[in-house]
Amino acid sequence: MRLFLGVDGGQSSTTVLIGDESGRVLGAGEAGPCNHAGAEEGRARFVRAVNEGLRSACAQAGLDAATVCFESACLGMSGGPDDKQAILAGMLRAEHLIVTTDAAIALSGATATGQGIAAIAGTGSIAFGRNAAGRTARAGGWGYIFGDEGSGFDIARQALRAALRMEEGWGPPTSLRQALLHATGRLDANQVLHLFYTPEWPRSRVAALASLVDAAAAEGDAAAIGILNRAAVELALLVAAVRSQLWKPGDAVDVACIGGVFQSRTVLEHFRLLVELDPGNRCGPPSHGPAEGALLEAYRAVGLNPELITDRMLR
Repeated sequence: MRLFLGVDGGQSSTTVLIGDESGRVLGAGEAGPCNHAGAEEGRARFVRAVNEGLRSACAQAGLDAATVCFESACLGMSGGPDDKQAILAGMLRAEHLIVTTDAAIALSGATATGQGIAAIAGTGSIAFGRNAAGRTARAGGWGYIFGDEGSGFDIARQALRAALRMEEGWGPPTSLRQALLHATGRLDANQVLHLFYTPEWPRSRVAALASLVDAAAAEGDAAAIGILNRAAVELALLVAAVRSQLWKPGDAVDVACIGGVFQSRTVLEHFRLLVELDPGNRCGPPSHGPAEGALLEAYRAVGLNPELITDRMLR
């Protein structure tokens, strides 16, 4: 039986899928984040996450993780593939090995053809596109220090800034301050600020607090509404930048909204309105998730293009 592997290695978690040549997903596995592999400690976490996810998926598929061999494997990695290619080549037995970015596999699963633009807003943010000629382009994805506009981390960061300004007397009142204090168990926004610099609060955990901003916006908090609307604008600008690099004005382009930030109706509706102002853009949810996109790319690498068949028990 020919086996295929798809891996989504993200900032928050790692998802592994194993499929047969008919497109049936035989096993799925989950593990921790694997976005950094440069330093020795990061490499150890990376190897551990991939191995744990693979073992889990193999167990579900009835395969031996120690001996399994894949016809084709595609792994999409947050933080880029360059420092991970050699590590993965030594870990996996695969006739064809593709190591690419998490944005690329997200787009591969988002549309039926793997063409269009993926607007990704989870812990971080990026827009990635591919046209019919196979040309690709990206905008954003610079990381939490210099970029990640509109991401979950950025939304939580803007919420803390609003709370700090309120506390110091140079910003308007906002319910975000109390929401952050309650979520973290701290007495003031300054304590929250210092908490977010500790190892106990990695970026993915801070980013999860974006849901507090969405809840505050639903209650009419002006600061929260402003933060979410700005996030939608930033993400729409990333899409527009990618579109301008790959398509002519008026060309039909599918734009997929991917990531937890788009669970906010405020962000999603404002984003869709802005994106579809550009003639030709069609905005909607992805057809498949990033891990499924990686699996589809593994099939495409050997000339197969099956419809994925996923058992409910694997979802």
